[in-house]
Amino acid sequence: MKNVLICCGLAFLFACGDDNTNTPQPADTFNRRDLLTNWADHLVIPGYTDLASELTLLKTATQAFTDAPAVGTLNGLRQQWEVAYLSWQSVALIDIGKAEELTLRNFLNIYPTDAAGIAANAESGVYNLALPSEFSRQGFPALDYLLFGLRETDADLLSLYLDPSLGASYRAYLLAVTSRMEELVTTVRNDWSTGYRETFISNDASSATASVDKVVNDYIFYYERFLRAGKVGIPAGVFSGSPLPGNVEAYYRGNLSKDLLLAALAATQDFFNGQHRGSNTRGTGLADYLDERQVQKNGLPLSTVINDQFNAARAQIMTLQDDFVDQIAADNNALLTAFDLLQVNVVYLKVDMLQALNINVDFVDADGD
Repeated sequence: MKNVLICCGLAFLFACGDDNTNTPQPADTFNRRDLLTNWADHLVIPGYTDLASELTLLKTATQAFTDAPAVGTLNGLRQQWEVAYLSWQSVALIDIGKAEELTLRNFLNIYPTDAAGIAANAESGVYNLALPSEFSRQGFPALDYLLFGLRETDADLLSLYLDPSLGASYRAYLLAVTSRMEELVTTVRNDWSTGYRETFISNDASSATASVDKVVNDYIFYYERFLRAGKVGIPAGVFSGSPLPGNVEAYYRGNLSKDLLLAALAATQDFFNGQHRGSNTRGTGLADYLDERQVQKNGLPLSTVINDQFNAARAQIMTLQDDFVDQIAADNNALLTAFDLLQVNVVYLKVDMLQALNINVDFVDADGD
């Protein structure tokens, strides 16, 4: 409760204090098409291309394991799952076009996963992973359970996958989950490469249905709900009054939740700055848009203030344990501090930036979702 009150106080102060509304701003002549082109060509398409490749490798590793369950094939599958999961963080914030149409995020990363539902699906052999009711029984969190949480030891896990009565069913479910992940992401990647890129870039006006307005809203919604709240606030107990360690991302794997958060934070900051994927090159980003508009906050460029806050949050996250379940048990206040630092940028992005760019919020407050 204390942290919620702190966040609310911060929101009030930042929204009402030394903001950009008192400073006359130049006419908006920013080239939105350049911004959209950079996002499409140097962040979105490369991100989905990389993820599709990693998921193809994941499907191959799954096939190798299901063909011959053993320590070596299990370790290979686990390692590729981790690589693909980290790759997902770079595009999870993009929810437009085919990704929005398919509700990709819901199929790939709803957690906590439904362990009982997964077992029921696998053992019955009756399931339809295309149904919304199956969101929490597939994707990366389902694989987390199937590869790390299904049994206490690796020996027992292998025994299950080799079991004469149940083994084939669980092996089939593993392959069904990874195949669907690859299929969905490949569909999104191909859509960007076969026409949607041009549609996205040409929709460069300033309106609620224009690409920039939609992407910026989706970006802030992702940061507020899925990064700040999902990865940190909910497990830390910000909205429930007590910690919920079972809601930690990659709960069964352990030692991965911090890396997933850091990857997601890097992706959000790179998107803000227009940083090319896998490169030191910077293209046009939201930071440039704010700079051209000469937006100030507390005597500094708002773009600098936002980047400084990203960096402050990262510095705190770096002090946390690799497994947030362990962090919650040892010192949950450190995780709550990370939440508070992430929350500050919700205000800068959602209030100051949107106001400066004349973009209206198109979603309800994500707190507590």
